[in-house]
Amino acid sequence: MLKWFNRQEETARIEKGLDKTKQSIFGTLHKFFLGKRKVDDAFLDDLEDILITGDVGVKTTLEIIDRLREKVAKEAFTSEDELISQLHDTVVTILKSGMNGVESFDHFMEKNDAKKPYVLLIVGVNGVGKTTTIGKLAHLFNSLGKKVVLGAADTFRAAAAEQLEIWAKRADVRIVVHQDGADPASVAFDTVQSAVARKEDIVIIDTAGRLHNKLHLMEELNKIQRSVEKVLPGAPHDVFLILDASTGQNALVQAREFSKVVTISGLVLTKLDGTAKGGIVLGICNELKTPVRFIGIGEKIDDLRPFDPDIFVDALFEGVGKS
Repeated sequence: MLKWFNRQEETARIEKGLDKTKQSIFGTLHKFFLGKRKVDDAFLDDLEDILITGDVGVKTTLEIIDRLREKVAKEAFTSEDELISQLHDTVVTILKSGMNGVESFDHFMEKNDAKKPYVLLIVGVNGVGKTTTIGKLAHLFNSLGKKVVLGAADTFRAAAAEQLEIWAKRADVRIVVHQDGADPASVAFDTVQSAVARKEDIVIIDTAGRLHNKLHLMEELNKIQRSVEKVLPGAPHDVFLILDASTGQNALVQAREFSKVVTISGLVLTKLDGTAKGGIVLGICNELKTPVRFIGIGEKIDDLRPFDPDIFVDALFEGVGKS
C-alpha cells in the first residue's frame, strides 16, 4: 500500500480512468449472464473472445482461461460473482508474476533515496506522450519533496527541448538544455554532473524517439549511458520505456523492439483513460516480464499514478458482479 496515497481514493481515481476498458470487457461479460447462463466450456470460450477484444493478448488470455478451466473443473460455479472473484484473483496473480518480484513504489522511493542523485533514462517513440510523462514524473517526485532536474537530450527532434522546458516550468523543476543538434551524450553528462554538484535527488533524461534506425539508436543510447556512468558509476539506475496504451498490441511490438536495443527496467503506460483496450497492461506485463511502473489516467499533471497490481485490479473490477 502506498504511503503517499489513500488506497480507496486511488482505486476510485484509477477506476474512473479505466472506465472505457471496464465498459468494453465487463459490460460485455455481464450480457453473457443474462438468462442465468451456465459457466461451462462454451462460456469460457466467449470470455476468451472478450479478453482478446480488450487487448489482453492471445498468449495472456489463454493463460487466464486455462487457469479458470482448472477452477471450473474442480468447483461448480453457479453465479457471476463467483466467476468474477476467480477472474480477479487470476489477473492479480498474472500481473504480480509479470512484475517479476519488483518492489512497491514505497520501496522504489526508499531505495533510490540512497542514490544521490538517482538517474532515470527515458526512452520511447515519438507521439507516445514521452515529454508529457517526463513532466508528470518530475511533478510527482517534486511533490514528494525531491529536488529534480531534467536533461533535454532529445536534441534531434525540433522543439523537443522547448516542450520539455514548458513541462519543467509547470512541474517547478530545473532543466539542462543545450543548443539544437547538440550531442545528446554531452547533455546527459552535463545534467548529471550539475545534479551531483548541486546535491539534487533525481535526474530524468529525455532521449530521441527514433526506432526506425535501431543501430543508430543503440549507439546513441550506449553513448549516453557511458557518459552518465563517467560522472556517476552505476548510473543510469533505471531505463523506463514509455508506451501509448491506446495503440494496443502495437505497444507490445514497440516494447519488444526497444528491448532488443536497450535493457528496459520499467514501463510507463500512457493514455489508459482514452482507450477501451486497457487490457494491454496484462499482456505487456505477462509477456515481457518487465514491470509497469506508472500509468497515465488523464491529462492533468497529477494524473500519472504509480502502478500497484492490487489497486489496478481492484479498480478494474470495482462494481463488477455486484447487484
